[in-house]
Amino acid sequence: MKTPTNSINSRSEALVQMQSSIQNSVLPVVATVSHNEKLAKFSRQNFKTWQQKMLFYLTMFKLAKFLKDDPFTIKEGEVDEVTAFTAVEAWKHSDFLCRNYILNGLSDALYEVFSVKKTNKELWTSLDHKYKAEDVGTKKFLVAKFVNFVMVDSKLVVNQVQEIQLIIHEILAKGMIIIESFQVVAIIEKLTPAWNDFKNYLKHKKRKYQWKT
Repeated sequence: MKTPTNSINSRSEALVQMQSSIQNSVLPVVATVSHNEKLAKFSRQNFKTWQQKMLFYLTMFKLAKFLKDDPFTIKEGEVDEVTAFTAVEAWKHSDFLCRNYILNGLSDALYEVFSVKKTNKELWTSLDHKYKAEDVGTKKFLVAKFVNFVMVDSKLVVNQVQEIQLIIHEILAKGMIIIESFQVVAIIEKLTPAWNDFKNYLKHKKRKYQWKT
């Protein structure tokens, strides 16, 4: 049966190992990974892409665990003060790096907004909830813009086709998929009644091609 002293020594040894693990796994990586390539700062656009790149960046530095871990604490009397202090300081250092990598990945305006968050978990979760919701709203807006687009005879058809293609490009950039054949049919269907003969010609040509295949 372990005596209280042995139990405390065991916890101390475990804590020292944990401290060593933090220092050995984080600090050397920070020293050796090149900082030449930096993430573009997030400024409310393409959050999902930025988030995935930031997560990879933090994982590369072995700091991703600090996005979900609560602040490190030690109960009084579990270990000696020196060991406890050193372990806590090692955790705080890595937590500080994680927090500032995220904040420095934000635009100046967003930095001011999110720097008030007290923990990395709160910071990361706040960004996730706010901008994933905004991404969804933007996707719905783009889809509606595409569906409701109406061609008119008062504008050049070529210019209007280019407008539709720009909307499609924005939709694809948001990670949504529109197969090419659907894009073509959608554009044909949006031609005005003045182009009915041409629309029928294109549809007939498309059917002939499909039958041949």
